[in-house]
Amino acid sequence: MKLRFSEFRSVTKWLGGALAAAMVSGAAIAASPVDLTLYYPVAVGGPITKIIDGMVADFEKANPDIHIKPIYAGTYQQTLVKALTAMKSGQPPQIAVLGSTELFTLIDEDAILPIDGIAKSATDKKWMKDFFPALMKNLETGGHVWGIPFQRSTVVMYWNKDAFKKAGLDPNQPPQTWDDIVTMGKKLTRKNASGNVTQWAIEIPSTSFPYWLFQCLTTANDVLLMNSAGDKTYFDNPKVAEALQYWVDLGRKYKITPPGIVEWGTTPKDFFEGRTAIMWTTTGNLTNVKKHAPFPFGVAMIPKHKHRGSPTGGANFHIFKKSTPAQQAAAIKFIKWMTAPDQAAQWSMKTGYIAVTPAAWKTPEMEKHVAGFPAAAVARDQLQYSVRTLSTHDNERVTKTLNDAIQAALTGKETPADALKEAQHTADRILRRYR
Repeated sequence: MKLRFSEFRSVTKWLGGALAAAMVSGAAIAASPVDLTLYYPVAVGGPITKIIDGMVADFEKANPDIHIKPIYAGTYQQTLVKALTAMKSGQPPQIAVLGSTELFTLIDEDAILPIDGIAKSATDKKWMKDFFPALMKNLETGGHVWGIPFQRSTVVMYWNKDAFKKAGLDPNQPPQTWDDIVTMGKKLTRKNASGNVTQWAIEIPSTSFPYWLFQCLTTANDVLLMNSAGDKTYFDNPKVAEALQYWVDLGRKYKITPPGIVEWGTTPKDFFEGRTAIMWTTTGNLTNVKKHAPFPFGVAMIPKHKHRGSPTGGANFHIFKKSTPAQQAAAIKFIKWMTAPDQAAQWSMKTGYIAVTPAAWKTPEMEKHVAGFPAAAVARDQLQYSVRTLSTHDNERVTKTLNDAIQAALTGKETPADALKEAQHTADRILRRYR
């Protein structure tokens, strides 16, 4: 069939218009916003959700092509369960901030991508080396980097300066060693006329994260609880038993801490209300303590035995495997922004968590903050002595065996050595298939 010139011109005009419309439509699709879901844990006190909402809003303002929906999912364990459940139901988050203990679980579930598989440029590789090495220990295994540190912490020691003064102790000199805790603790423990304790010297929580607090003692006693591959534990090492025996003795032999179980959640309240002169807890509680302590307080590194030490803790950014290339690129952009010096410094100042790069501590605002509040730098300075927190394959079950052993020893149901021997036997059985 032949077309007259006028008909041919009409057809080509229509085709040109259609092509132009298609190009405009394609450009609109290419420029369409990338939507990301962020699962975030809220495990300690303080206005965390408000702070994260503010940071997300600032990021979106600077990056209008990326939309982020934070979902606050509870504790670290609850956040992990919800993220994995969402993944298995076909609606996974693209980004999640998950506990540093959960790396092997996430790998075994095939849930996350190695960050170094997405961020491949020379600039990206340099960026991944900008973080404190101690904070990367729970993120590196099998030759890959699996996440980026963000809500990170160590255990630190808080002390009530007024209580020290009343006990005839120097309010500016906290205990430096295990022996100091005992010597000073006897003076700090106070009783009423009936012989009932009204103020304990020290509280070390033994619920929620007992393994984490226990690692302060094992690290100071120069022993690790597991290997870097996450397939072996050393719970029955004599040095581990010695550390647990010391914890038990604080309550049963020296009577300077409550015998038995001390609740994680109520320890800060006990501190605020004068029921304990010293507490060990996360640096993530620093802002909460600063706001609520009705007395002058100090913050110090965990006392040493053979040397100083604390496990790192907290949570890291991870990118889930079931995400598009565009979402992965947007996720990396968001994580880089959140951990950039200015944002990391602001986050640390508002929460008490550790700013995760040395560069963040060199920002003018952070230097001014530390000059006026030196306690803010204690957890950072302790990183030089820090080890990776307990993390293994099938981590929840392995950790539970240790937690049960710690609590059995603290309550007097078993000796530390027997409880730890049993825990090691169970851990061996669980981990055998991963070796």
